[in-house]
Amino acid sequence: MPLVSTVNSKSQLKIDLHSHTLHSDGQLSPTELIQRAHNMQLDVLSITDHDSIDGLNEAHVYQAKQKRPLTIINGIELSTRWHGFDIHIVGLNIDVSNQQFQARVAQQHETRRARAEKIAYKLALCGFTQAQDVLHDRCDEQITRSHFAHAMVRAGFVKDHQQAFKQYLGKGKRAFVAPHWITIAEAVEWLHDAGGQAVLAHPTHYDMTTKWLRRLVAEFAAVEGDGIEVNYPNLTPEKQKLLLEIAELHDLKGSVGSDFHYPSRWTELGRRSTIPDEIEPIWHDWTIAMPITKAHPL
Repeated sequence: MPLVSTVNSKSQLKIDLHSHTLHSDGQLSPTELIQRAHNMQLDVLSITDHDSIDGLNEAHVYQAKQKRPLTIINGIELSTRWHGFDIHIVGLNIDVSNQQFQARVAQQHETRRARAEKIAYKLALCGFTQAQDVLHDRCDEQITRSHFAHAMVRAGFVKDHQQAFKQYLGKGKRAFVAPHWITIAEAVEWLHDAGGQAVLAHPTHYDMTTKWLRRLVAEFAAVEGDGIEVNYPNLTPEKQKLLLEIAELHDLKGSVGSDFHYPSRWTELGRRSTIPDEIEPIWHDWTIAMPITKAHPL
């Protein structure tokens, strides 16, 4: 039996607040993701597909049939554009029934679809005519550059995912199309209007200098962003220390997540679930279900 409790401890639960399903660029269905979350003994999981909330209902329906408690946090990862950088804002605890939010997400879907069509056209000019198959196969789903890269590898057009980006899909390359995403301020507004929290995703993964990183976080905080990821794959201790310093400066809460897309050594579910003592977690005072065990006393 679960205990519904307010969470104010950093050590009670195994939490992963950044994961993806096949509704964006992940490889598992929502059901398979929940199954894996149980296998990895997670207590809290947020599904944060890119510009999509389509997988959340299936996840909740499947979890409702399970005996083991697992709190699913409704999430999303919104794409934004900031000074030429693609910046991702994770939304947590959003009200997916909010009609305004649904319309806004649909707007993002159309923006992504339009970009994908332009990428497919450019790839065809480069000789990869199967690019149109990606559009057809995912006619109602989110399409990312990774989907094109996977198709190029499968067809033998490139040897690996890295070559696809380095030669064709990366910024400034032959099939690159600059996105027209919303601003960071708009993303935060959308999430707050839907009752959620806004978290700056993997801040050190944007290939920017420390000066620009500080500027990014400062502007995110200025538009009332709520938190910043401080534990995620490939984050070094030195970079984590920097993020903690910047977060404290701007009174931001901390979040954690594996950025799970498929089973792997580096981005396995729950692999980045601990949060440093120096920062207040984004889940402080969340009310969730916890199993009643010695580790989770009444």
